[in-house]
Formats: sequence, structure tokens, C-alpha cells
Amino acid sequence: MANGTIAFDTLQTSGQITSTAKSLDTDYIVSGSAKSWVNFNGTSTLAIRDSLNTTSVTDNSTGNYTQNHTNSFSAGEYSGTVAVSLTSHHSELDAINAANINIISRANSGSGTGDSDIVCISNIGDLA
Repeated sequence: MANGTIAFDTLQTSGQITSTAKSLDTDYIVSGSAKSWVNFNGTSTLAIRDSLNTTSVTDNSTGNYTQNHTNSFSAGEYSGTVAVSLTSHHSELDAINAANINIISRANSGSGTGDSDIVCISNIGDLA
């Protein structure tokens, strides 16, 4: 069976959804959906739990990670969101480029870093 193209501007439900949002402009889906994300264990046994458009995660040093994208973004001006589960730490975006994003889990009380057992990164933007 050959793959083809379907062209449309709006998706609409068959009426089985009871909420008020029963249609959605496809531009919203294309522009507003995460193009890559990852959920991983950032401790000494670094392991990706689940992901989309992520080839790997690099453990650069304590609390410093890089998410490597399978398909690059068109430029480094996409939006990255990060969350870590380590108590008394917050996450910071350290560097963003088309091929990857670097984040740091930093202590709230100073410049120290720490590995987190749950690290989540999601990215929204245009793919190359």
C-alpha cells in the first residue's frame, strides 16, 4: 500500500467529544506541539524512560545533561522547558542549539549541582 498525502485545514470530531473544543486548526498542531521531549533518570544509572525525537541523553557532569535530538530544529531559537525532581534544586537551560539542548540541575541555595532521578525536557519549535 502506497503512502499518500491528506490535505486539510481543520480537524473536527464526529460529535463524541462532549467538551466545547470540537475542532482544531492544523496550524495550532504544527506550531504548538512538542517536537521533542524526554523523561529520564539522571542519577549514576542514567536511563531514558520514554522520549520523542531524542537519540540520547549525555551526562556531562553532576546535574548537567544534554538532550540530543534525532531530527534537528531549524535553528536554536526554539522553546525548551525543563523540570527536575530533586528537592531544593531548580532546572536551568544552559545552552540551546539546533541539534541539542543542555540543562543544569542547580541548588536553590547556591551554585552547587545535583543529579535528579526524574528529569523532563520538552521542546517546541520548527524542525529543520
